[in-house]
Amino acid sequence: MTAELPFLPFSRPTIDEETIAAVGEVLRSGWITTGPKNQAFEALLSEYCGGRPVRTFNSGTCTMEIALRIAGIGPGDEVITTPISWVATANVIIEVGATPVFADIDPLTRNIDLDKLEAAITPRTRAIIPVYLSGLPVDMDRLYDIARKHNLRVVEDAAQALGSQWKGKPIGAFGDFVSFSFQANKNITTGEGGALVLNNADEARLAEKYRLQGVTRSGVDGIDVDVLGGKYNMSDINAAIGLGQMKNLEKLTAHRASLAQHYFDCFGDDFEAKYGAQLPMKAFGSSNWHLFQIILPDNGPGTRAEFMTRLQKEHNVGTGYHYAPIHLFTMYRERGFTEGMFPVSEKIGRLTVTLPMFNAMSKADVERAVAAVKAVLAK
Repeated sequence: MTAELPFLPFSRPTIDEETIAAVGEVLRSGWITTGPKNQAFEALLSEYCGGRPVRTFNSGTCTMEIALRIAGIGPGDEVITTPISWVATANVIIEVGATPVFADIDPLTRNIDLDKLEAAITPRTRAIIPVYLSGLPVDMDRLYDIARKHNLRVVEDAAQALGSQWKGKPIGAFGDFVSFSFQANKNITTGEGGALVLNNADEARLAEKYRLQGVTRSGVDGIDVDVLGGKYNMSDINAAIGLGQMKNLEKLTAHRASLAQHYFDCFGDDFEAKYGAQLPMKAFGSSNWHLFQIILPDNGPGTRAEFMTRLQKEHNVGTGYHYAPIHLFTMYRERGFTEGMFPVSEKIGRLTVTLPMFNAMSKADVERAVAAVKAVLAK
């Protein structure tokens, strides 16, 4: 009975012994808040991003908020994003006083539809927040053509995309603001944390102010505050984990690609026709395969809940779903959004299921997950 096998979660972090030891060294050092490990982590991330300035934070949410603040986005401005993301992507727009505007998604990439994005631009639009769902970038050339044409800032929600590429260049090595997350289920984790890739030294200094109460220090005892900042700094404990994780980024990205390829091989060419479900795009060479998601057949309400429940109860295989459409949450309905406005997002948000994909998985785990999916769908 497959239910008697150990539980296979949809995600699980892997922290090696060397990294655990490095965290112990930080704890023994007496310097556990933002310090030398953060500086080293920022330098390593900057090197990965082609020398661009990078600043670390305690989440990948505040990085987007701070990018909007640096760009001068506020009341009276509109920011366009996708309905299919973690709600933080839209919440940060409201947090700075701006108005979130949604554009529906492409049914194949499941990312924001750039044609619909451009159609949503108004004289009040000041910025775009594209989301790279499951680690798959949008068409970066087209994105920045649109941004330049309409004089818009871009805050890339690349929370899931560290290790992804566009035409051979790492996400983060080009573009405007780029926000990464290191939350526990990401390919590279710091436990909790994030990083913001910036364009120049002035933006980096302003990010540092927003990161810690707007404070600027000078000399031995000089201190001043000229902007309203928050408490968003990353501790050296988290940075030590990040340093240990980053050294394995290339190897882990290649491993996840091999797992994704094995998923496709195991599902087979006839899976979609036979079972009515939809596999993700075969985006090898661009995606870091943060998630492996399928779209269930549209057999009516309750389809996903029943599928997820049976997969766990009958086969001990865990799943997740990413994400519920943001515009249908109560807070966004109260802002005037309703069902039917973004039909592709609503359908995919109702039927998407995230299958197991994490760094310690084996190909045997993939085979087990695929067999369980087919068994449940067959019934």
